[in-house]
Amino acid sequence: MALTKERKQELIKKFGKDENDTGSIEVQIALLTDEINTLTEHFKVHPKDNHSKRGLLRKVGQRRSLLNYLIEHDVTRYRKIVKELGLRK
Repeated sequence: MALTKERKQELIKKFGKDENDTGSIEVQIALLTDEINTLTEHFKVHPKDNHSKRGLLRKVGQRRSLLNYLIEHDVTRYRKIVKELGLRK
């Protein structure tokens, strides 16, 4: 369920400013989105896994907080990341 090193590096290269940029908001949102998608697939097989569901809700809330911060400070970056990740909002 955790991200592999290769997948994480791939997301960092795609959304970060450079290969060592792990702390920018875009990278954090991309990593959370990938983990959320993985957990969503997990719940299709294991619908009664309530412990993991708590982790999913926590990740969704964290991503929402980062998106709210981004929309308040830089709308163009917000629109770009939402479009690239295919998020609804």
